[in-house]
Amino acid sequence: MATGGFAGSVAETPAVAVWTKTCVALKRELGEATFGSWLGQAALRERGEELCLVAATGVARDWIRRHAWRRIGELWAQNDPMGRNLDLKSRMEFDAQGPASAPHADASATTEAQVIEIEVPVEVSAPAARAGRQQGLQDRFSFETFVSGPGNEFAFAVARRVAAWSDGHFNPVIFHGPYGFGKTHLLNALAWEAMQTAPTKRVVYITAERFTSTFVKAVQDRQTAAFKDELRNADLLLIDDVQFVAGKTSTQEELFHTLLALVEDGRRVVMTADRSPSELTEMDARLRSHLQAGLVCGIEPADRTLRLGILERKLATLAGQGKFVPSARADVLQFLADRFTDSVRELEGALNTLVARVGGDISRMTLDAAQAILRPNLACTERRVTVDQIQKVVSEHYQLKQADLISERRARVVARPRQVAMWLAKQITTRSLPDIGRRFGGRDHTTVLHAVRRIEALKLEDPLIARDLDVLLRKLRG
Repeated sequence: MATGGFAGSVAETPAVAVWTKTCVALKRELGEATFGSWLGQAALRERGEELCLVAATGVARDWIRRHAWRRIGELWAQNDPMGRNLDLKSRMEFDAQGPASAPHADASATTEAQVIEIEVPVEVSAPAARAGRQQGLQDRFSFETFVSGPGNEFAFAVARRVAAWSDGHFNPVIFHGPYGFGKTHLLNALAWEAMQTAPTKRVVYITAERFTSTFVKAVQDRQTAAFKDELRNADLLLIDDVQFVAGKTSTQEELFHTLLALVEDGRRVVMTADRSPSELTEMDARLRSHLQAGLVCGIEPADRTLRLGILERKLATLAGQGKFVPSARADVLQFLADRFTDSVRELEGALNTLVARVGGDISRMTLDAAQAILRPNLACTERRVTVDQIQKVVSEHYQLKQADLISERRARVVARPRQVAMWLAKQITTRSLPDIGRRFGGRDHTTVLHAVRRIEALKLEDPLIARDLDVLLRKLRG
């Protein structure tokens, strides 16, 4: 980044002015959706003579460093006549550093870091907020609290674009993916943002279950006209978990005609489902066809990096509520990210459990203590897996023979999968290190320990290894 010290006080040429100019150029170059996804949640912070761009999560920090940091440096240097340095950190890194560890710390550094706000979003009007809550929207689900990564970044960008009422949109938009990976969060965030951006437009949020029950009651009360008007007068209709209307003939018919009327009138429709429209085989063919004609956005299960980012964000939220430092040991967070892979809700629930038990002391919690607290959670979901099963799954994944893993072969093509299998055996079985070693061709426990430590290091350095581990854990845990 730019070099040089302060030519005067920050007050003479505020850093906020420099950053604002930089953001204007970045938004124009990257586009509003991309900017909003990765940089819109970042904040410029000042601590003494240190200026730091603080990304919301480690995932966002890494994206900024890979895709935008060089350009940010160029724009910052152009707009800052004082030649000040700008650093990049995640929120957890910055907060954990603390005033005392800041460069050139002195007596004045004991004051809390000044946060420089760039763009303060306009609050949703009170009537709109009240209407949103009456529809079932949750305040905690916003774009600011949504952690994006490779598995959901396209859906996130699309949601931001729809919420901005941008032209050239696809209609309808379908977000689909497994249970517990952010579809409802994204739909809620879209609704809040859309109401904030265009307060005069009518946004209607409804679950498919409530759509069904309300429609049935309207038929019974002979109020179908009012029901139709309520939905078809919406500028933006959001329906969550649309797969629940499958098999309900009359409800599907009404949904089909509602969708048709809104799309033909140029109004916007966004839905979520647990599968892609083509896989909703119990749904009426006409309805399924119209859903497929829109923009279908898949939300894939969170990878390890994204799960760690979600844990960072959740910990920061809990720390803000409980007034403690948002910090935890890396091995504890890594354990949570590796163990709770089936649902983000389970992942956040595990962290909630730890914080509820120890509060602000979570920064000092050891891995053994965390495992002891979560043992009931682990026991109820744990599937009994044997070392033999692990060897079979690993050998199939790496296209080897199972006999290769217990052989004396030391070629890298065999040695690395063997280390992976040993690491998995240590993670998801109750076997001791000597016992695991015996099942891998009579190897010593020190060999197993070396393999475990090596894979622990590699999964942080090598994204391919991390992805392999993630895939294998999913296969073994069913």
